[in-house]
Amino acid sequence: MIPREHIATAQIPGGDTLELVRHGRDFIVMLGRNELMGTRMQFSEEQLAELTLERLQTPKPRLLVGGYGLGFTLRAALRLMGPQGSVTVAEIVPDILDWARGPMAELTGNSLRDPRAKIELCDVAALIDDAMDGTSPPYDAILLDVDNGPDGIVRDGNERLYTRTGIGRARDALAPGGLLAVWSAAPDHKFARRLKDAGLDVEERTVRARPNNKGPRHTIWFARKGP
Repeated sequence: MIPREHIATAQIPGGDTLELVRHGRDFIVMLGRNELMGTRMQFSEEQLAELTLERLQTPKPRLLVGGYGLGFTLRAALRLMGPQGSVTVAEIVPDILDWARGPMAELTGNSLRDPRAKIELCDVAALIDDAMDGTSPPYDAILLDVDNGPDGIVRDGNERLYTRTGIGRARDALAPGGLLAVWSAAPDHKFARRLKDAGLDVEERTVRARPNNKGPRHTIWFARKGP
C-alpha cells in the first residue's frame, strides 16, 4: 500500500487549513479528512472550460475563473482558446499558487506564464463587482469552481456567490449573450431554479470526474444571459 506523503499546508483566509499530499504520482488537496480536489479527478474541471468555450463560439473570449484549484480549468481554457483570448483567475489562497510553481510545477507547465492568463489574488466576487459597475469590461463567461458548489461551501462568505443577489451580480458582469458556468460536486435543484429566476437560459450537464467515464458524477450549469 502506497503511503500518503505530506507536502505542505495552507490557510484559507477566515477558514480552515488545506493540506497538500502526494500519493504515488498523484497530488491531493485535503480539507481535514476529506479530499477537496486531486489530480486523479480532473476531467469535469477541464470540461468546465471546454464546454463553456464550445458554447461561446467567439474568437476573442474574455473569461473569469473563480478558483485556481489545481489549474485544470485554466490549462484547458488556454489549450482551446485562440491567441486573442484571455483568462483571469481569482484565487484567495497564495499558497495554492506556490504549490503550482513548486511541487506541482511539472503539472502546471507554462500556464502561469502564458500572456493570455492573469492571476489575481482576490475574491472572485470583487472582480465580478468591478465588471458589473463598469470598472472593468464585461466578461464573455464567468466560470465558478468555488468550494464544492452551491451546497458544498468550504469558506464562509462564498455562499453569497450562489444567492439570488450573487447570481444577479454575475449576470450583470457578463456581456450580452455571455455565460455563467458553475461547477458542483452534486445536483442542486434550488440553485438551478435561482438561475432561471434571474432570467438566465439554463442548461444542466452531468459529467464524470475521470475521462474514462468513471469516478463521481459532477454537475455543471451553463446559464446564458440574453442578447
